[in-house]
Amino acid sequence: MTSCKPTSKEKEEYLRKPDWLKIKLNTNDEYKGLKKLMREKNLHTVCEEARCPNIHECWGERRTATMMILGSVCTRACRFCAVKTGLPNELDLAEPERVADSVAIMNLKHVVITMVARDDLKDGGSEVLAETVRAIRRKSPLTSVEVLPSDLGGIKENLQFLMDAKPDILNHNIETVRRLTPRVRARAKYERSLEFLRLAKEMQPDIPTKSSLMIGLGETHEEILEVMDDLRANNVDIMTIGQYLQPTKKHLPVKKYYSPIEFGKLRKIAMEKGFKHCEAGPLVRSSYHADEQVNAATKERQLQADV
Repeated sequence: MTSCKPTSKEKEEYLRKPDWLKIKLNTNDEYKGLKKLMREKNLHTVCEEARCPNIHECWGERRTATMMILGSVCTRACRFCAVKTGLPNELDLAEPERVADSVAIMNLKHVVITMVARDDLKDGGSEVLAETVRAIRRKSPLTSVEVLPSDLGGIKENLQFLMDAKPDILNHNIETVRRLTPRVRARAKYERSLEFLRLAKEMQPDIPTKSSLMIGLGETHEEILEVMDDLRANNVDIMTIGQYLQPTKKHLPVKKYYSPIEFGKLRKIAMEKGFKHCEAGPLVRSSYHADEQVNAATKERQLQADV
């Protein structure tokens, strides 16, 4: 398992956060109510576990959340991620119904379902993830569902099982550039992630695919462009680009803080390269404004229901 401890050189390179990374806190009744529901249903969210900087906006203003299933302990130890690592939780086969109940109670238009990596399971967790999609469909047929799985061990059959559940968006994060992948992502492989995204599109051509890139880990501008080209070469429709923020001193340090202007330029380049949608900004994360990225057919279905 990869060590998360930075080197002595890295300890000397901590950068002070710029003003544009200040976060507006919003602990209104919507935020408090959603947090209370998560605890009552014994649910985990990546919003909390990964210390997402947008939690107050999403919970307090947009009434959206990203559910994290298959427990709260990940079998991988990626050096950028704050989710707990260790021996995984016992598999909870009732979890899909609990998640679906919560989505219905919140009356969400869009929900993102992500997961910890479960390398201990033969199916990588795909069965529980697929059943969660189906449970939400049964109880909230007008809710669009985005899934954000691990690479499911790189096994094609696991991905096929998930795609057969027909989520509205398949999101799998490339996370970083090719050169930094071995250092940043535990057990994951750059090419395997690209293949995962390519196969998902081949299995269900009408389902949009999406991937996210963190920057600020020491990548070059040319490497960022290479990621864009690699994603487009594998028919990825949507891209998000955000600033890497060091969750604890045990994780990789930030090498650079990109300005909002630099993010704007990257978004423009991404759109010119053919992405259908790109969110780019210092606080952008994989699920940021995810409700705006569903395909036209899904939006039409929801609009008809509102009439």
